[in-house]
Amino acid sequence: MLEQLQPYWLEFITIATVHLLAVASPGPDFAIVLKHSVSYGRRTAIFTSVGIGLAILLHVAYSLLGIGLLIQTTPWLFTALSYAAAAYLAYIGIRAMTSHSGKAAEAQAKSGHLSDKKAFVIGFITNGLNPKATLFFLSLFAVVISVTTPLQVKLVYGLYLALATGLWFVALSFLLGSGAVRTFLQSKGYWFDRIMGILLILLAVRLVVAG
Repeated sequence: MLEQLQPYWLEFITIATVHLLAVASPGPDFAIVLKHSVSYGRRTAIFTSVGIGLAILLHVAYSLLGIGLLIQTTPWLFTALSYAAAAYLAYIGIRAMTSHSGKAAEAQAKSGHLSDKKAFVIGFITNGLNPKATLFFLSLFAVVISVTTPLQVKLVYGLYLALATGLWFVALSFLLGSGAVRTFLQSKGYWFDRIMGILLILLAVRLVVAG
């Protein structure tokens, strides 16, 4: 396998560098991991991160199968994806803004927990519906990765991208879920939830406007 990959090291380094810049930039994935780290703790944020990482395989799959080209060349399909993502982010944002009002505050105080499965699903959907991620992977497989690159090498690239994304957000979960950081943000919980809600809604608006 290493011998097969040797001629493609330069291509791999280019992909890894571009991916690092993309994953490090603030967006829906970062916002949801930040919110879950503070609201529910490190474990929940890690499961959210795993969901985000596995959703990368979804983007890789449709890029390899050519479905990505269909999405790119069918404006209404891409617009529908953008609206679906925007609606989902707006829904999470509105819930964040109202999470500490009235009875909702009491309910959260009693539960204070998000199941591992639900955290995973939220992470998967957040990344899977992100049209910016769709454009990133379409560009990656159309421009950066050569058409002559063997399928098995492209699969290795895809696995790396999923693993690197997951590990990045898991590391972020450990940082944001640490006692000092989480305690500080929780002490500002009322404002933190509203700021996160506004951020998510703004991201939703941006998706609609850009689409």
